[in-house]
Amino acid sequence: MKAKVSLICTLFLFLSAIAFGQKKVIPKSIIQRSALISKYHDNKELSSMPKKELLELCIERASVITKTLPYVALATKPGVTLVDLGIPDEADYRKLLDTQEEATFSYLETTTNFQRKILPYADKNKLISAILFYENLLKSLHEFEEQ
Repeated sequence: MKAKVSLICTLFLFLSAIAFGQKKVIPKSIIQRSALISKYHDNKELSSMPKKELLELCIERASVITKTLPYVALATKPGVTLVDLGIPDEADYRKLLDTQEEATFSYLETTTNFQRKILPYADKNKLISAILFYENLLKSLHEFEEQ
């Protein structure tokens, strides 16, 4: 009987230690992982796409640029953390990064809603030009990092 009580108490203490133990803070990426595009397109390929698909590509590319461009001096691809850049992984810096992420999310939500309502009125050729411009800008950002 005493052994059961001891075992249960020990097990309870062990589980409590695990549940309430300090959690290791994993460094956050400066650029969100969603700031990637899977494929670059050419004019011929875009011309054959329906307008609805072009709208989504345009919105996606604008979003990726918004998530990347403010951090060009630090990084141009997702996955780089504060620690990688030599910035101390302290609560103040994590809070700054969290605040920036929230602001970016809010901005993108508003902008995406606007684009979904207004961009359907854009000329298909201008949408294609915008997508190609965005993609060239993203390619330039990746080349910028290699310099």
